[in-house]
Amino acid sequence: MNELDRLLRPDLRGRTPYGAPQLDVAVRLNTNENPHPPSPGLVADVAAKVAEAARSMNRYPDRDAVVLRGELARYLTRATGTQVGAEHVWAANGSNEILQQLLQAFGGPGRTALGFDPTYSMHHLISTGTGTRWLPVQRLPGFRLEPAAAALVVHEHAPDVVLLCSPNNPTGTALDLDVVEAVYDASRGLVVVDEAYAEFSHRPSAVSLLAGRERLVVTRTMSKAFAFAAARLGYLAADPAVVDALQLVRLPYHLSVLTQAAALAALEHADELLSTVDAVTVQRDRLVREMCSLDLEVVESDANFVLFGEFSDQRATWQGLLERGVLVRDVGLRGWLRVTAGTEEETTAFLDALRQGLATTDGKATA
Repeated sequence: MNELDRLLRPDLRGRTPYGAPQLDVAVRLNTNENPHPPSPGLVADVAAKVAEAARSMNRYPDRDAVVLRGELARYLTRATGTQVGAEHVWAANGSNEILQQLLQAFGGPGRTALGFDPTYSMHHLISTGTGTRWLPVQRLPGFRLEPAAAALVVHEHAPDVVLLCSPNNPTGTALDLDVVEAVYDASRGLVVVDEAYAEFSHRPSAVSLLAGRERLVVTRTMSKAFAFAAARLGYLAADPAVVDALQLVRLPYHLSVLTQAAALAALEHADELLSTVDAVTVQRDRLVREMCSLDLEVVESDANFVLFGEFSDQRATWQGLLERGVLVRDVGLRGWLRVTAGTEEETTAFLDALRQGLATTDGKATA
């Protein structure tokens, strides 16, 4: 053990950081990005707002992002049909920072966060990074959650934080609101519903459950449906007391003036940006349909990606697709891979590569 290893926290030794391969290949379908780039009009408006904001870069930004939170609240009100005010909204650098702040404030040493595996791997990593004990509970067959079973687990373990993901990453499965209600009623701590992919689903948002539930939090992002991944803007809706608590742990001036300006420009173009959602879901449903026709196991998805398998060696399948110019995601779930719904051309390239691979194997072992 070298000197730095000795100084590093014991629970971090030997771990690897979160990351997806960033490889120069023709078709990249591994990080659930929206494949549709911003329009020239949006690019021009972002540039103009950022240029204006840059005039005051010698001053710190509004540390509470009041204007941005107001616009996010208006968007959520329109999108969910539930009245949301700026006092219910908090914003940060991606939904990961939102989750980190929540666990800094409500988790920590001596406290436990519970999640239902397989789920978004950052839930575990952020829990560990904040000194919060991570308690994974396996999902039911088909990667399902049912109200009574989920509530029983939460009641038994009494975690300080429950992390739900709907639609769930990497499975794409969404939660019925009765699951969220049952978990909340069974819990004594914070219940966080990660809705990063909510715009791709037709199910009602957990935002509709916020009234009267001060321990419920709904997190979202502009990275996916808004095609704004590079800007790094995540946000939450919750009781104002949750927002107040996060201000105790957030870094001073954590959200730059440039990020706030770019996000405000994107929200002005919300209808335009979200118009790509239908195109993405068409390709998602095409992936499900055509992979099922190849006799693969495919999980029905409410997100912008699809989990498929089951392979005897998913790593070999991943490598075979890569050799054919297509990058998908090995999420570490034995037998399964995840593919993002891309453009029509990208989806065709993936399906062609998959068929070629299956044609040279027994149809299930590798591709």
